[in-house]
Amino acid sequence: MNNSTIFDNITELPNADVKRRADALVGFNKRFERVHNNLKLLIDQEGLIEWSNKHHKVKLPVLETILDRYPLVLLAGDAGTGKTVSAEGIADRMVRELGKDGFFLKLSTRVRGEGLHGQMGNLVNNAFDRLKQEAGKKRIAFLFIDEADAIATTRSTHQMHQEEKAAVNTLIQKIDEIRSLNGRAIIFMSTNRLHFIDEAIIRRAAIIMEFERPDENERKELFTKTLDGTGIKDKEFDKLVELTGPDKNNGLGYSFSDLTLKILPEAVAESFPNKPLSFEVLENVIKRVKPSPQII
Repeated sequence: MNNSTIFDNITELPNADVKRRADALVGFNKRFERVHNNLKLLIDQEGLIEWSNKHHKVKLPVLETILDRYPLVLLAGDAGTGKTVSAEGIADRMVRELGKDGFFLKLSTRVRGEGLHGQMGNLVNNAFDRLKQEAGKKRIAFLFIDEADAIATTRSTHQMHQEEKAAVNTLIQKIDEIRSLNGRAIIFMSTNRLHFIDEAIIRRAAIIMEFERPDENERKELFTKTLDGTGIKDKEFDKLVELTGPDKNNGLGYSFSDLTLKILPEAVAESFPNKPLSFEVLENVIKRVKPSPQII
């Protein structure tokens, strides 16, 4: 696999489409606020030192601990909870806030598929080499590794091949090396199975952010935003919220992607072209389309 196919896509930041997707993602602002301050400490290291000199007339010793952290963010949660869009949106908003340019590199899923025969270590090396190339003084590079449990599986399992263990070792080494870029490169790792991630990688994460399926307020916000103009009444929205919650579905509510990629499109398809999109249509679709199973 050559350098051009290591990544599914490379997105220049700031990016209007990324911003639009993040703004439309229910709960994004809450997630961004959760990681903002810690992520800013990782990225704006010069600003952190300036702050210390301004307010304390010295570089505080505590900064050594902060600046020595690994630029690694773990996003953990069930499928369809918005991890990928959140990572893109967080990266986009950070470069906007800092007045810098950036690149968001999404590691291809093909890397994992082709890496089990001694190639994985080389592919990891190539990905991180490109990450370093894109990180400049006025430019921040972000590497996104989706389904990271497939490439960063704990080395304690007896079923693991030697080549796979070597690839995890390489990944850990590369994460360590990125610290020398002083905040100009950040790694996002997304997983549905945090307990499968190697312990050394979990220890290195500066931020671990857990994603849950949408709660009542988030489901209500999603329905009212996307169905504005349909004439559906507030009490009917409350009923949709109830129908898609865990209490009505054996303890497992609908994920964001269940609602946006299954329920809503199917309801529109059922209504188009001869009748309006109504509460009754949505209710019937929800009763027919069950939530996706939880990944364990």
